[in-house]
Amino acid sequence: MQKQRIGIFSGSFNPVHTGHLILANYICEFTDLDEVWFVVTPHNPLKEAGDLLDDDMRLEMVRLALEEFDHMTVSDVEFHMPRPSYTIDTLTKLTNKYPDKDFTLIIGGDNWKQFHRWKESGRLIKNYQILVYPRLSEEVVIPDEFAVSVRLVEAPIVELSSTFIRESIRDGKNMRAFLPPKVYDFIVQNGLYRKK
Repeated sequence: MQKQRIGIFSGSFNPVHTGHLILANYICEFTDLDEVWFVVTPHNPLKEAGDLLDDDMRLEMVRLALEEFDHMTVSDVEFHMPRPSYTIDTLTKLTNKYPDKDFTLIIGGDNWKQFHRWKESGRLIKNYQILVYPRLSEEVVIPDEFAVSVRLVEAPIVELSSTFIRESIRDGKNMRAFLPPKVYDFIVQNGLYRKK
């Protein structure tokens, strides 16, 4: 029996927005992956924690965003791991926990450009498939030596950032069109990202 193919889409999702959903939906429908798992990260070692919202609130927003999508789910696997968490450790843990699944890492062209800085990047390339999606700001170049395990997916480019959404909400802008409806309602009901 063929193993189920799972895409791992990690991020702070602070907040999750329609751009994330468009990308994940495209990957589910137009690649060989069966599902996409949104792995909510407690802390990215390459970013400052800054205005990172509470882990459980971000997890709940992703859960709400994915309720109507059959092939997408949310994971809190990194909440239960030593911090800072690294992708190689997360994928190793998931591979050991789910031996019936093949995991593919989903990253943007911006992350691919600095992939050589990631912990055990060589082991990631050797042991996992990597799907790179384009960003307007980065030209994606995949060297021939990585062509077996790294591939570019021609997903729609939606240049929408969580930072832009947070700052806009802080400035009193209506961001309803940029967020899944239940996420927008959750943000409003909980007064998230407002000026303090």
